[in-house]
Amino acid sequence: MRSVRQILDGKDTPLVTVSPQDSVLEALKRMAESSVGAVLVMDGGELVGIMTERDYARKVVLQGRASASTPVSAIMTSPVRTVTPSQRARECMQLMTELRFRHLPVVEDGVLLGVVSIGDLLKSVIEEQAEEIDQLQAYIAS
Repeated sequence: MRSVRQILDGKDTPLVTVSPQDSVLEALKRMAESSVGAVLVMDGGELVGIMTERDYARKVVLQGRASASTPVSAIMTSPVRTVTPSQRARECMQLMTELRFRHLPVVEDGVLLGVVSIGDLLKSVIEEQAEEIDQLQAYIAS
């Protein structure tokens, strides 16, 4: 079973961060430029929140707020649920399903290492299953 560290090692997606004072519009621009569905909200080197596409839709669009004048701090999810690099993909998928999250920051000893998405985890689980099937087919064929 793959660990979160193994998943992060296979990703080349940059860490995208904003500050709580940045506008939602600025955060959306960074998300679009990096093709990610969430940005981490950092304040003085500390992870204080996460802003996702879902936060934007629910707390800006549906409430009629202006993206340019709404600070990230007004819509971000905080406190942030994090995972460690040693946790397993299936464990994180279960956590995401229970909490209805799509992104989990990865933190080790207070250091932010990256973010895993539900897509990253699903891909990992599917790849594991394909490898197991290949091994079983090789065993049966021998």
